[in-house]
Amino acid sequence: MQPEFVIRWHPMRGPYRLSYCVLGILACTSLAHAQEDDSWLSYGRTAAETRYSPLKQIDASNVGRLGLSWTYVLGAGGGNQEATPLVWNKTLYGITNWSVVFALDAATGKELWRWDPEVNQTTVRPKLCCGIVNRGLAFSNGTIFAPIVDGRLVALDALTGAPKWESRVAYTQDWMSLTMAPRVAGDKVLVGVAGGDHPIRGFFDAYDAATGRRVWRFYTVPGDPAKPYENDALRKAAKTWNPDFYKMGGGGAVWDGMAYDADAGLVYVGTGNADPWVEKFRGTTASGKTGPNGMDSLYTCSILAVDLATGQLKWHYQTTPEDNWDFDSVQQLLLAELNIAGRQRKVVMQASKNGFFYVLDRLTGEFLSAAPFTQVNWARGFDKAGRPQVNPEAFYGKDPVTIFPTAGGAHNWSPMSFNPATGLVYIPTTYGSWTFRAGDVVIAAQTGHTGLAPGFAPPVPNNMPFIGPEPLGTNRGVLEAWDPVRQKLVWRTPGGGGIGGGAVTTAGNLVFQTINDGRLLAYSADKGEKLLEIPTGRPGTGPPITYQIDGKQYVAFLTGSGRTATAVGPNDAKVDNPPLLFVFEVDGKSAMPLIAARPAPSVPATAPTSH
Repeated sequence: MQPEFVIRWHPMRGPYRLSYCVLGILACTSLAHAQEDDSWLSYGRTAAETRYSPLKQIDASNVGRLGLSWTYVLGAGGGNQEATPLVWNKTLYGITNWSVVFALDAATGKELWRWDPEVNQTTVRPKLCCGIVNRGLAFSNGTIFAPIVDGRLVALDALTGAPKWESRVAYTQDWMSLTMAPRVAGDKVLVGVAGGDHPIRGFFDAYDAATGRRVWRFYTVPGDPAKPYENDALRKAAKTWNPDFYKMGGGGAVWDGMAYDADAGLVYVGTGNADPWVEKFRGTTASGKTGPNGMDSLYTCSILAVDLATGQLKWHYQTTPEDNWDFDSVQQLLLAELNIAGRQRKVVMQASKNGFFYVLDRLTGEFLSAAPFTQVNWARGFDKAGRPQVNPEAFYGKDPVTIFPTAGGAHNWSPMSFNPATGLVYIPTTYGSWTFRAGDVVIAAQTGHTGLAPGFAPPVPNNMPFIGPEPLGTNRGVLEAWDPVRQKLVWRTPGGGGIGGGAVTTAGNLVFQTINDGRLLAYSADKGEKLLEIPTGRPGTGPPITYQIDGKQYVAFLTGSGRTATAVGPNDAKVDNPPLLFVFEVDGKSAMPLIAARPAPSVPATAPTSH
């Protein structure tokens, strides 16, 4: 039996088809599954955030023949590309610098519509801690949900780009912005705020997808203790802070990782660092020295499970109690079922910024295992309850202390992926250290109110032991294939790192990786054999996706920064080396765009981070 199709007319595309399950439930179900397999409907492809595609037309036999199919000029730029495109109804959707949203024919690259929220660049830019970036969009029921960097959440008609509703989430005047990709869970759209290196009180919201009405808000840290607590979870959390912490906000921003288990009705959310970074500015011991004082600063640096219907906390696990090192736990949360000790477990996994790979029971929050996937010295292991055993020497004052991994994190926002056939997680990983030194006061800066002393300090030897894999030669960035059941490194290869690019894996036994210098690579998923390398010459790269249109599989990603971050002007201005969307297919014949000479990059002046 065949499903009945209704022909609709799109004002810019002509006829398109919407299927209705009139003649056969099984036929429509099969069609829906096929369409879903061909598409990329969410930031992590599905609500489980695995970034695994069942497509397998491209495999080891032909991936070496990938060539350019088409490109699309994203605009004038002004920052790196961090967004994951979406694909639905043969249309590719993306978001670029200054939150400009676009829709293209996914087979040809023809622009269907483009929408600019017209952010006030002059007033907003000084309030953005970490660049003019966005990590993506959300989609549901013919609607695109776009995070606007100035704090708005906007719903757009997926066919026309016309706005449906707009909701105010936060204000940049309060050091908050929206950089994460929203997520759809049931009939709600979820989004959190960036800005946790500043004096903010972190939170994430749930909005009605149809109307934009805010349904609930979950604060990740308690507020002024003189005022009523919003819920019991925050009342308990207040006991893990010193009394005056709230005057500096507390941090706990939510700027990346989310996942959703529809069967459990739970949303999983990662939270950011405590702020200021330096613990003594959040509260000191009686002696006035920085050090472990039992104040865990909940719910910063945590994985939270929240009831979608009520917005109430079900369980939490804190990866870095009493954070002193900017070890956000906002990294990608990945849902899977693993056989652990002969028992099938529904788990949530994270390769955290702090260098440990975590496996938790996602229904109960039970700690199942954790192991270092990079070189670590701030902790030496875990107790039976899953609490990290922190080396006391890791706490620093005015004397510098060198910590592994780096403040930018062993794994930051660069997405990892999980292949159910190999059982491996593919993690863009950074090796290295950062030397921390406390300042005398908290200095207000655009990059953050961290409490660190100004300037860089060189590495300082210490007696803290290393755990975890040794570096791969002199390579700072690598792609690691990690066994989450055995908590073991299976293979790794140079290139990439925790910030920039990302990985997607497929049923064709492939891992596609983009690297922040603009390269696209492909490896065999089981053995890590290198099968492809294509340079684009445009650094500042987002994660790859793969999709299929009319039986042809494509690989796509955004890359390039275009004009300088301080430039002000129209977002569609013509510039040298504009950021581009690259789309590849087997035996693609288009010529790669030429690269104009570019000025030497400037040297960063503060600790590496990304919010």
